[in-house]
This record gives sequence, structure tokens and C-alpha cells, in this order.
Amino acid sequence: MNSTKPYLLRSIYDWCLDSGFTPFITVTANQDLGLPVESAKNGEIIFNIGQNAVQNLVIDNDIIYFEARFNGVSRKIELPMEVVKGIFAKEVKQGIAFQEELELDVDLKETKLEKNASKTNTPSRSPRKTRKPKLRVVK
Repeated sequence: MNSTKPYLLRSIYDWCLDSGFTPFITVTANQDLGLPVESAKNGEIIFNIGQNAVQNLVIDNDIIYFEARFNGVSRKIELPMEVVKGIFAKEVKQGIAFQEELELDVDLKETKLEKNASKTNTPSRSPRKTRKPKLRVVK
């Protein structure tokens, strides 16, 4: 099943542009990706991906690619979807934040394990007797 993240990113990006807002994305700071780590705060970097700030922006299903200048140096940035934490409009601070996919996978696995454990550890119960609903006509 395809992730909804790239679709939501594109829709919030379009909403920002249509509304005259500046779209910003937050990503997890990672030196392996060649990101300008000197701009990182609290383990994340915020990028302005507005039309005036970047060139050749591509929001694909797997990556976000753009070219931008950092301290006068032109860089090509390629971000896998996994590192994108959210997108928002700078002026109104509205947007969407994403759960980290690893946490989501762990949560789903824990839920499945809990369900399996509850099935195996619960003694069989006799079915509960249910009462028939009582309806009356009100005039």
C-alpha cells in the first residue's frame, strides 16, 4: 500500500501557494544525506521550499528533491520521505506533522502482539446473554 505522506505533502504545498503562504518542511537532521547540518536545531532542519527559495522542486512518492543556496553555496538536496517530519505555512503556522514511520511500525507490531497474547491467555468465556430491545410507540 502506498504511503499517504507524499500526497499530503503535495496538497499542503499547493494550499500554501494558492493562499500566498510560504511552505516550510521539517526534516530529521542526518549527516549521511549531505544536509546542511550546521542549520540543525534539536535534531531537525527546517527548509523553506517556496518558489522563491528553491529551484527544480520535485515532490515524488519516494523523495523530495530541490536545489537551494545555503550561505551562498548552491546545493542539491535529496530527501527520502522517511526523514520528512511535517509541512506547514510559515505565516499562519498551519500544516501537518507526520508520525515517524518506525514508531508507527512498532506501535502496529505491539498492537498485533497484544491481540495475539490476549487471545491465547484469556480463558474461554460463555457467551453473554443479551436482552431483547424494548420499543414502545410514543404519540
